[in-house]
Amino acid sequence: MSSALRSPAFVRVLLAGFVSDTGDWMLFVALPLVVYRLTGSALGTSVAFVLELVPVVLLAPVAARLVGRYDRRRVLVFVSLVQAAAVAPLLLVRSAEQIPVLYAVIVLQASCSAVFEPAKDSWMPELVSADRLVSANALIGLAQNVGRLVGGPLGGALLAFGRMDVIVVADITSFVLAAVLLWSAPHDRRRRMKAGGGIGAHAPSAGAAARATGASPTRIGVVSALRQRGLRATYVSAGLAAIAQGLFLVLFVLFVTDSLKGTDAEVGLLRGIQAVGSIAAGAALGLLAVAARPRRIAMIGAVAFGLISLAVWNLPAITTATWPYVVLFMLVGAPGVLLSTGYISLIQTTAANRGSAFAAYGLVSAVGQGVGLLAAGGVQPVTGLLPLLEAQGVLYLLAGVVMLSGHARSRTGAADASAATARKRSAVETGGTRSTS
Repeated sequence: MSSALRSPAFVRVLLAGFVSDTGDWMLFVALPLVVYRLTGSALGTSVAFVLELVPVVLLAPVAARLVGRYDRRRVLVFVSLVQAAAVAPLLLVRSAEQIPVLYAVIVLQASCSAVFEPAKDSWMPELVSADRLVSANALIGLAQNVGRLVGGPLGGALLAFGRMDVIVVADITSFVLAAVLLWSAPHDRRRRMKAGGGIGAHAPSAGAAARATGASPTRIGVVSALRQRGLRATYVSAGLAAIAQGLFLVLFVLFVTDSLKGTDAEVGLLRGIQAVGSIAAGAALGLLAVAARPRRIAMIGAVAFGLISLAVWNLPAITTATWPYVVLFMLVGAPGVLLSTGYISLIQTTAANRGSAFAAYGLVSAVGQGVGLLAAGGVQPVTGLLPLLEAQGVLYLLAGVVMLSGHARSRTGAADASAATARKRSAVETGGTRSTS
């Protein structure tokens, strides 16, 4: 196995993602603060987060058809340009009366992401060979985390100086640059070199994936993707992990401020330090080209995530000193990368229709995260903080168990298929012997 960086086309896509993610994180950090300043309401800020999930759910069938029917490179370029245009109205927002404009921008951006992510992920097998998919997905995660480290603090600093206009212009520029880089990536598969860079070499086709899983390669749609036998365990596991993530988004701040008696600075420190583990894991999988099976990567990531989470939530019974939590939150970033890389790589190598499969994956993740967010807000006042935190860790463990069971079923299915193939070959050979005797 070699690094995906040997593919020039992939490098351009990677750079496009890094540029876009840096601009996005500048805006992601600034927008909730702007909403809170203009409305003075925590509810208004919560609405902003919920609005990001709605388009992913509603547009999943549309995304599946767009990605399945049109050239992915063109889809990505078009969506990037739409995102650039969609951000521009933020330059006009100056008062609370203009909050609907800000909410509309959030919905438009989330709608674009609902199409962009499935198109990008389903395009990867056409850019790198199958043995480099894990490396490619890990490097994309690495670029996202580096973009987060660069863009997040920069967005906060610019907003502190009252330069929301600079943030918006920077985000627009990042989308345009990303579109240029994506447009420059090779898109005619017949002209791609299958040696050296590995573009398109040994990439699993829809037909091959369908033959391996018993699905129809021509069927496009989220429902069809959710029914695909070889991916059911992946979707269930991803849904459980998404619920856990939704719980975390709400309960994390309460844990630091209430259980640890921490300050706002410690909230920011522990939230941001996760990027260290994420970058380390992304570098190991992406740059060192570590050979591993996607299902096994996801399983290890889910179990490690659950065990570290349970250790964190129960540690206040022993100590509330900051440094042990810094270490644990630094570590927990690594299994997060393993989990997402495993899911994405598995779908890329198993799905009968990658566009539909990734739209379904986005739908499952959004619904699961929404369930977690609502459960955290509605159940926490009744159960208290610790039981829900414990449930969050257990959900990750269950996600790992589901992947383990899926691994066992896939091995059994592969063994059955091999046995059936052997029986057919034996029958042909026997028949041939009889006909010549």
